[in-house]
Formats: sequence, structure tokens, C-alpha cells
Amino acid sequence: MKGMATYDLMESIRNTNEWLGASARAMSSYPVWGLVPHPMFKVMSAWGRVTERSFARMVIKPDWGIHTIVGEDGRDHIVNKETLATRPFGDLIKFSVLGREPMARQVLLVAPMSGHYATLLRSTVVSLLPDCDVFITDWKNARDIPVSHGKFDIEDYTLYLVEFMRLLGPDINVVAVCQPAPLALAATACLAEDEPESQPRTLTLIGGPIDPDAAPTEVTDFGRRLTMGQLEHLAIQRVGFKFAGAGRLVYPGLAQLASFLSMNLERHGKAFADKILAAAKGEDGERDAHNRFYDEYLSVMDMTAEFYLSTVERIFKDREIALNEFTVAGRRVDIGKITQVAVKVVEGENDDISAPGQCHAALALCTGLPESKKASHVEPGAGHYGIFAGKSWRHNIRPLVLDFIDHNGGGERPRRAKKAELRAV
Repeated sequence: MKGMATYDLMESIRNTNEWLGASARAMSSYPVWGLVPHPMFKVMSAWGRVTERSFARMVIKPDWGIHTIVGEDGRDHIVNKETLATRPFGDLIKFSVLGREPMARQVLLVAPMSGHYATLLRSTVVSLLPDCDVFITDWKNARDIPVSHGKFDIEDYTLYLVEFMRLLGPDINVVAVCQPAPLALAATACLAEDEPESQPRTLTLIGGPIDPDAAPTEVTDFGRRLTMGQLEHLAIQRVGFKFAGAGRLVYPGLAQLASFLSMNLERHGKAFADKILAAAKGEDGERDAHNRFYDEYLSVMDMTAEFYLSTVERIFKDREIALNEFTVAGRRVDIGKITQVAVKVVEGENDDISAPGQCHAALALCTGLPESKKASHVEPGAGHYGIFAGKSWRHNIRPLVLDFIDHNGGGERPRRAKKAELRAV
């Protein structure tokens, strides 16, 4: 079976490195070594702890870890995570703040399916919760989805977004981060044409590849250099027998992680060397900056082969969104049909994944939208991560997005849903 042995080999290598780290940590931590005044044992113990934790995180889905927020009344309010809709490849979840009236701003965060879990947007959710009711798409690890559930490509992804937007109703404000930006744009166009009464109030696209050729990067160049046959041969494997999705063709999370690390290998190498040195000196912590970042960054998920290959072929190579030729279920989606939904694009000046210009192309595609309903912002000095989760997001971009929502009617008090309606959803 294609790639199943390779998939299991990668998992075996990961498991072996985790075991080596645990063994080094345990062996060098024996009290007897305290009689030998040599720093080697402290360094070995530190290396073992960091290695064991790092390789263990690669197969663990991070927890949201959002327990309370401070309300307008100055009191802590408990936050519950509710699942509003469950589908084979992803769920729609809501963060409910107990003891608080429904907020004027209703925000749907569309999380990327690009190797990391939706928890990558944890800090984004936390920053929005005091001022908004927040919903988010929670995509599932493809290795845990049985083959019997069928395929999942970018058309299916788009249809999921259409369904979620329809469930949440016209009071919602959609914020799509990175990879789903072009598909969120297409989903909005589908609703604008078929169900205008269900389309969202606003659509904010953050660092997404609407037109990859508008500002080429290393990511777009890689997609251009390889043919689809080469890409399938190099990247696609079958899930091993250990998981529920055994036999499913996927782009493995471990392979994606290797690509992520290789893009900034020197910086990641230095970060781990500094962490090991700090641990050897006893200066590290369980929840220090390194662990908080890498516990999330190293947690990766498989994506279905058809989703990855159709993204590369149709978004990057054929530029179907950029040329307004994208089709869903055999039917062309005309982005020009968007005439009421206000659209804002946000880009980072130093974004090396979706460079400035790629996301801005969305505004030119919205030919039926008045200029008064279009907005754009390029954040000076910000990289890809910073425009949705870093200091640039918190201090500059988040206030601009909230102002944009309020200016376009997304801050009006929503209609209170009846309990029966919520149970139906």
C-alpha cells in the first residue's frame, strides 16, 4: 500500500526520539551523579527533557485552555466551549461566557487547515472574547477519520463554510486567517448569490493567498517548481494501521512540520539550544515563552491528500480564485456577486508566506461591492504570525477590525435566539 510503510517509519522515528529523550533524562537524573561535579549530567538531563517534550507534543492535540475572561463588570466570567455542529472533518464551536448577555459583535474565526490545529488561534480568541461572541471552525486530524467518510478537498471545505455561515445567520462577522481566506471569499460569494439573507455582515481576510502571483514568495515558488505528479510522489502517504484513518491518503503532519522548521532552521536551532542551556542552569519554566510557543507549533495534524493537492493545483498553480474561475460542485462561483458584505484585507509588511499584495487582490475581485465597503491595512514590520496572534494584532490590527465591524453594522445588538432554535442548531 502506497506510503504506509513510510508513514509508520516517520512515526517510529518520532517515537524513538521521544524514548531517547526520556531515557537520557531518567538516566542523568539519578541522585548518585550528584557526587560527580560535572556539568555533563545536567546538560544531558536538560537535553532529555526538552527532546522528550518536543517529540511528544507532535502527536498531541493542544487544549484550548481558555477558562475565564474579565467582563465589563470587572468580574471573572467562566468560559465554556460548546459544539454547535459536528461534521466528519470539522466542527463549529462556540466560546460561551457565563453570566454575560449576548454581545453586539458576533465573530466567526475561520481557522486554517495547514498543518496546525485551530488552537493556533488561541490568543486571537482570547483577545476577542471580551468584546465579542466568538465562534471558530475546529478542523479534525485526517489520520483519525475513517476512509468510509470519503474525501475532503477545497470544494468540501468551502461547502462546510457555507453551512456554518448559514447556521450562524446574517449577524455574523467572518474573519478568515491565512489559508482559508480565498475559500471564505468563495463561500461568501455562494451565499450572496443563492441565499442573500444568510450572508455575513462583514468579511475580514488576514494574510491569505487570494492571488499568489501578486507577490511571489518561497512558498509560491516551491509550488511552481514541482509538477503535481512530483508533489504527490514526494508528499503523499497512507495513514498507518495504528490510527482510525488507516489507509487514508494524507499529507502527514510530521512531513509538514519538517517543512516548517526548514524554512527558519537557524532560528529554531538557536531557540532549542538556548532552551537546553537554560534548563541545564535551572532557569527554565514549565510555561515559559519557549514552551508556550513550541507546545503549539510542534503539534501538527495530517491533512487529506485531496485537500492539499487541490489547494496547490487550483489556488496556487491555476489561480482559480484570482481569475474568478473557481467552481464548487460543477458550478462557477462569481465573486462579483458580493454586493452587500463589507470586505477588509489585512497584510503584514514582512510576511514571508503571504506577501503584501496577495490578499489585497480580493478587493479587485469584488467588482459588485461599493468602494465604501472595502478596506485594507498593511501592518508595518509584522510577519505572518504577528498579524493574527502577536503584538501587532493586539495593539493595532484588532482595534481596526473591531472598528470595521462596527462601522458596517456588525456591532448592532443581535436578536436573542430562542432556546429551541439553539437546540436545533
